[in-house]
Amino acid sequence: MARSRANDYDDKRQAILDRSAELFSAHGYDRASMNKIAEACGVSKANLYHYYKDKEGLLFDVIRFHLEELLEVVETADDPGAPPEARLRGLVAALLEAYRDADSQHNVQISSMRFLPQERQTELKRMERDLVTIFSSAVVGVAPHLKGTKMLTPVTMSLFGMVNWHYLWFKSTGSVSRAEYADLVTRLIVDGARNVLKQPSKASKRTAAAE
Repeated sequence: MARSRANDYDDKRQAILDRSAELFSAHGYDRASMNKIAEACGVSKANLYHYYKDKEGLLFDVIRFHLEELLEVVETADDPGAPPEARLRGLVAALLEAYRDADSQHNVQISSMRFLPQERQTELKRMERDLVTIFSSAVVGVAPHLKGTKMLTPVTMSLFGMVNWHYLWFKSTGSVSRAEYADLVTRLIVDGARNVLKQPSKASKRTAAAE
């Protein structure tokens, strides 16, 4: 007879995932054993195995749950009918907010997905592509001339570069708020994207020729 799940099973599993994410982020997935994970989570190894049979499953769910939350937040915030710049700003702000208190999960996503089997990586990368597709559509909204060009992907990934790596320097007590940084990222992308692929002015050409 299968062992029944406790009423707080999901809460306990989430606590294990959160603590495991902190451990993987701080010390590296490859250096974390199930013994160390159980100790960090404050549970016995036998109890840990009740939730996960191996650390691969733990790693997969740390990243999967993180990406699911990001997608849910971004899809809820997306308003294709809004003015293009407002739509993009709303998406950037939503993603930045979703990253709040998720530095460990985000770091694990970036650094440790490569340890998973290819089929599991493929599933997670599909979720990442879904996020990129939403933002790519918003970039096209503010810079329609990029649609179908080779520059759309670099512009979109530059946006993710500004947002995904902000956790390395951003401080909640710093001089710049999340809202202000969302405004800055949006402004940089809007102004930059609208000038990508445009022909340089005659004055610019003359300056370049003189140099």
